[in-house]
Amino acid sequence: MTAIASLAMVNLDCADPRALAEFYHGVFGWEITHSEDEYAMVSDGRTAIGFGRVEGFAPTGWPEESTPKRYHLDLYVDDLDKAEAACRELGATRPDAQPDGDRWRVLLDVAGHPFCLCVRAS
Repeated sequence: MTAIASLAMVNLDCADPRALAEFYHGVFGWEITHSEDEYAMVSDGRTAIGFGRVEGFAPTGWPEESTPKRYHLDLYVDDLDKAEAACRELGATRPDAQPDGDRWRVLLDVAGHPFCLCVRAS
């Protein structure tokens, strides 16, 4: 199949773009390539994630979904406990509801977006 397009980047809505860029800089180790009040970005030189300020942004209410989940990132890790601890040091929180805490963990980033830490398949 011939591709119609290639992914340029992913952009996430938030209330504080700089804070979200700092968080994902810590998670991925990617460079913060842009940082302003209205928009920030991290990149590894091939892939980028942008963070755009949205007035009145409301985070997901996961797992209750009082505000519906819009997306979530799945991130491969080698050790769930170590990765969770490192993400929590950066400001992530862990909701009580965990669908499968042995194989993956759901955390919330500093803007309230859910993301999953998944054990890398051997």
